[in-house]
Amino acid sequence: MSNTLPNKIAFSLIAVIVVFTTVAYGAVHQPVIAIVYSFIAAVLILWAIDCFRTGSVKFNVSYLQLPILGAVIYGFVQTVPFGTLPEIGGVAGIPRTISLEPFVTQVSTLHFFALLIFFSVALVMFDSASRLRKVAIFVSVFGFAYAFFAVLQSVLSPDKIYGIYGRIGMDPFGSFVSRNNFAAWIELAVALPLGLLFTGAIAKDKRLLYITGIALMGIALVLSGSRGGLVAFLAEIIFLLFLTLANRERGRSGVRIGLAVGLVLAIVAGSFFVGGDSSLSRLTEDQAAVGSNVSRTHIWSVTLKVIGDSMPLGVGLGAYAAAYSKFDANSGLERVEQAHNDYLQVLSDAGVVGGILGIAFLFLYFRTGFRAVRTENNYRRGLAAGAFAGTFAVLVHSIFDFPLHTTAIALLFLVLLAVLVAARSHFEDDVVNEDESQPKSKMRRSSEIRV
Repeated sequence: MSNTLPNKIAFSLIAVIVVFTTVAYGAVHQPVIAIVYSFIAAVLILWAIDCFRTGSVKFNVSYLQLPILGAVIYGFVQTVPFGTLPEIGGVAGIPRTISLEPFVTQVSTLHFFALLIFFSVALVMFDSASRLRKVAIFVSVFGFAYAFFAVLQSVLSPDKIYGIYGRIGMDPFGSFVSRNNFAAWIELAVALPLGLLFTGAIAKDKRLLYITGIALMGIALVLSGSRGGLVAFLAEIIFLLFLTLANRERGRSGVRIGLAVGLVLAIVAGSFFVGGDSSLSRLTEDQAAVGSNVSRTHIWSVTLKVIGDSMPLGVGLGAYAAAYSKFDANSGLERVEQAHNDYLQVLSDAGVVGGILGIAFLFLYFRTGFRAVRTENNYRRGLAAGAFAGTFAVLVHSIFDFPLHTTAIALLFLVLLAVLVAARSHFEDDVVNEDESQPKSKMRRSSEIRV
């Protein structure tokens, strides 16, 4: 663990980035994204200064970085000119590229590169048990405070974010312009306290506090009215039950199941109490439509045509909207920029290469997760189970929407992935349980590599 000032600032800046992107409308507007890139560049510079001061280059060898790196490389390849197109409308010399929109693909590639830097540095910064505890506390407290704000806003100003920002066609909740994005963010924020609670890693005098925070975040998610979010949240709880029941302490299975059922009932009851019957009516409405004239089933059918036409190279990262219009039989009044299914969009944007990278990521992700939840340290096992279940929930949600296209969600997703990776390591300041103060003996070093 490095104690240099640049290292401490970089670690703190990771939390600042998560907060900033969340409150700044999820960081979906280009000026805000530019600021986020500046923050990430600052984190990288601080990492470099820390390496210089300590005389060692610190990096983490987690293979989960490789699929993101592969996306960056292939995105660059998609923008490389391979000859020129025939003369079009009297214009000659147009570069022939794999991407239908090279500039958009360049922007998307830059975004993947920024996410890779953020993830790689976070892997290095989460280098001690005390820092993992700080991350868990930060995510839990911020998630609770943000959920409270979202519930309050849903009552006082349901159509405008912060009571000032609103536009036609926007369906906001919290600081996100889409209810589905808010739900996906909450799925991640609630994950770590859920994991600690289900593994019994929380001291008895703190459990009620954690249950209250979890319940409020769950209520906010239900009140958001996102059906995909609700399905993903239930999948998160079921997956967390699977992880903890398949582990040791099988004698407590009844307690865990009862806790899960109790939480779900408390969340539903709390949702009725806060918003009344009308707050949940949205969940029973027909939400197949993602626009006034467009349904998910229609988008998916068109996306399959895009995939078939663009194989094996894809249409280019971020170029989905340009390819979609060619096969859309609707009026075209509704511009469709996302496939509302990240798995289909990976295939449409990057073709066979995207499919291979996606499968590689899922393989590495599940391998890392199942290894992490078997760690002997109870607190880190709780963090691993929570991070695994939270990221799994977003992957489930990605079947119905495109949560990882929102910068704030992608960054928090990467933070939980970094926690999942770090949970496998052994640290010198490890303790057996949260309320115990004596470190375990014979600890081996973190997976961080120094050269």
